[in-house]
Amino acid sequence: MADEYLKDAEERMQKSVDNLKREFASLRAGRANPALLERVLVDYYGTPTPINQVGNIGVPEPRLLVIQPWDRSLIPAIEKAILKSDLGITPSSDGNVVRIAIPQLTQERRKELVKVIKKRAEEARVAVRNIRRDAMDQLKAREKKGEISEDIMRREQDSLQKITDNIIKVIDKLAESKEQEVMEV
Repeated sequence: MADEYLKDAEERMQKSVDNLKREFASLRAGRANPALLERVLVDYYGTPTPINQVGNIGVPEPRLLVIQPWDRSLIPAIEKAILKSDLGITPSSDGNVVRIAIPQLTQERRKELVKVIKKRAEEARVAVRNIRRDAMDQLKAREKKGEISEDIMRREQDSLQKITDNIIKVIDKLAESKEQEVMEV
């Protein structure tokens, strides 16, 4: 029964890691990646809709994204949504598709992105530690009620700490690899 708490905690920690991966994918590293546009919402007949749901996003070249909307009347709305986003990129269109040229990152912008990466990684670590704390509290409460013995509680706490340490190592590796990708010229 105590294993259920560990499995639940591990699943929740893994979700934090998955969320961090999605956030890192949306950070611009100087290469064209459709994930850059994941958070950009287009006004689709009054409804905020993700760009990938109003057209196809292609990467014909390493520094170029092409959005081909299914409804050509959406091209101005797509351009407006990209300009309003915090991506710092300017779209251009020819009436059929929207092209986004991804500029080279400046050294200053790279350093800013590294700070963002470190901040998001720390947020993920804090989330994992909060999950560990909640699971520890549940274990202590069960031990107080007499549902589990003190020995089992200690063993489960050790297992939970090992899981937490492993997840935090994964977060650190993700952050380190994303930093290297961003600093790569």
